[in-house]
Amino acid sequence: MLQFVFAVALIMTRGSMIVYSIVPAIMFLFIAVFFGWFYALGTNLHKLLPESMPMNLNKFKIFLLIPILYIALLCVFIFFIFKNIDTAKEPPNLGLVALIIPAHLFSMFCIFYCLYFNAKTLKAVELQRPVTFNDFAGEFFLLWFYPIGIWIIQPRINKIFEKKID
Repeated sequence: MLQFVFAVALIMTRGSMIVYSIVPAIMFLFIAVFFGWFYALGTNLHKLLPESMPMNLNKFKIFLLIPILYIALLCVFIFFIFKNIDTAKEPPNLGLVALIIPAHLFSMFCIFYCLYFNAKTLKAVELQRPVTFNDFAGEFFLLWFYPIGIWIIQPRINKIFEKKID
C-alpha cells in the first residue's frame, strides 16, 4: 500500500524532494511503532515465562536493535541518494549498494528471530510449559502478518496481563 502511495505521489510531484523526505519519515514512524510493540511484547512476556522455559532476552534485544539500525541507516541512505540523483554527474556507488544486500538479509533473519521469540514466548506463557514450533506456528504467522495478526494477538496478550494483575 505504501509503495502505491509513494508511486502516485512521485508521479504527481514529478520527483519532488518533499516525497523523498516524507517516505523515510513514514518508514521511521512505522518501524518505531512496530518494533516498539515487539520490544514491549518480548520483554513483558519474558517476565511471565515458566521456569522450565528459559529464553535469552539479551539475544532478542540485540536482534531487535539490528533491523532498527539497518532501516534507519537505509532511510538516510535513500534520502541522500534521491536528493543527489538530479544533480549527480555519476551513478550511485555500487559498493554501497553491494553492502545493502547482505545487511538486508541479516536484518530479515533478525526480524524472523524476533517473530519466533515473541510467538514462542506468548504460547509458553499461555500454556505454562515448554512449547515446540508446532504449538506456536499460528502465532508466528499472525505476528508476521502484523496488520491482520495484531487484531487476534493483542486481545490474548491483554487477557494474560489482566489475569496477572488480578
